[in-house]
Amino acid sequence: MAIAVSRFGFGAGQQDNLGGDPKAWLKAQLQGDDPGLASGAFAGLLTGAQAVDALQAEQAAHRAFLLANPGGTAQYHSTLAPLFRAEAMAQLNFAATTPAGFRERLVWFWANHFSVSALQNNAGPFIGPLLREAIRPHVTGNFTDMLLAVESHPAMLRYLDNFNSIGPDSAVGLRTGRGLNENLGRECMELHSVGLAAGYSQADVTSMAKILTGWSIGKSGDDGDATGFKYRPGIHEPGPQVVMGQSFGGGEQAGIDALTYLSTYPTTYDLLAKKLVIHFVADDPPPAAVARISGVLRDTKGDLGTASAALVDLPGAWVPGRKLKTPFDYVISLLRAAPPPPDQKPPEPLGFLAQLGQPVWAAPLPNGWPDQAEDWAGSDAVMARIDLAYTYASRFNDAGVDPVQLADNALGPLLRPETQDAMAAAGSPREALTLFLTAPEFQRR
Repeated sequence: MAIAVSRFGFGAGQQDNLGGDPKAWLKAQLQGDDPGLASGAFAGLLTGAQAVDALQAEQAAHRAFLLANPGGTAQYHSTLAPLFRAEAMAQLNFAATTPAGFRERLVWFWANHFSVSALQNNAGPFIGPLLREAIRPHVTGNFTDMLLAVESHPAMLRYLDNFNSIGPDSAVGLRTGRGLNENLGRECMELHSVGLAAGYSQADVTSMAKILTGWSIGKSGDDGDATGFKYRPGIHEPGPQVVMGQSFGGGEQAGIDALTYLSTYPTTYDLLAKKLVIHFVADDPPPAAVARISGVLRDTKGDLGTASAALVDLPGAWVPGRKLKTPFDYVISLLRAAPPPPDQKPPEPLGFLAQLGQPVWAAPLPNGWPDQAEDWAGSDAVMARIDLAYTYASRFNDAGVDPVQLADNALGPLLRPETQDAMAAAGSPREALTLFLTAPEFQRR
């Protein structure tokens, strides 16, 4: 069970009940609705459409502020920053406390696959809603449904600037001379579905971008849906388009049909399988494991729940220590293994992640954060983890906590005797806990 919670989840929490059959325990997490949504853990947070309203209100308030302060001496305080923080903290706190760590790891895997960054195009307010509205409901469902939900969500439409993409021959395009933005058309093919192995051309990318014109954003009550998606026919490029040899007619349905086609293409299953195996098995993915997961996706037409269960049955997925934890993995596992004492102020996982070089929802490029050790194992990165561990461990110096017992609760048989001996000989609880949080068996999963 220690391997199950480490390899497939974010590590054991101090209150987790880890008895029973590990594989059955993992597969049981794939049943039913998303635990975070079902529990109300995210109650009170904005829908995608409400985030559209909030962004528009913010932009209007900022314009008014600039007009009222032409000298620029006063400081403007954004109303969106607290919303972003509340959303991020709710999602991080759930990851740090959920008993369904495997399912939660899958949520964050798919969120990274469909990476959206708060650093571009004011996408920040929409990323939390993206996870809640387009990722979590489909983690154990069908990939086609997830792809359609993500590509039509305001988070992706803003991040990749599709809401500003205008068909050159559309009514608005002919009137204004404004034209096409190919970002979403390109990334939905290269990164989200078929991948470069499909051998598509630049003409295919342009056609896909034309198909997705009109996929835009609407505020609450603006006859769009609850996520904030709105189809605008006035900016849609009319007429059929050909993508990878397939012809798709005009209108909103063309986008649905084209994305459905891409979602079930053979190379899509290969791309998804390779990423899943890299994440759950090894940085150098065994070809047989990739072929197994790709075959499951192909045979089930993209059933992600079945593919996730197949990951549990891969022998290579049960070898401990093959994966170095990313900063996100490390911070969440730290909070699970050593939750702060009750009399301590809550920790700051947002600051921890920024300190370790992986600020939440801020990947520099659309391909998301890297998932292999070479990107996180540099000397500066290692020192940053040691500094964080030592600072965090100071919370426990006078807390009456037995660090060795805490480490045993978190790692069980994975805790090496050498680490136990070093902790027992440490000069203070802080030093002992630092040794545990920086030990190889805790740094890896």
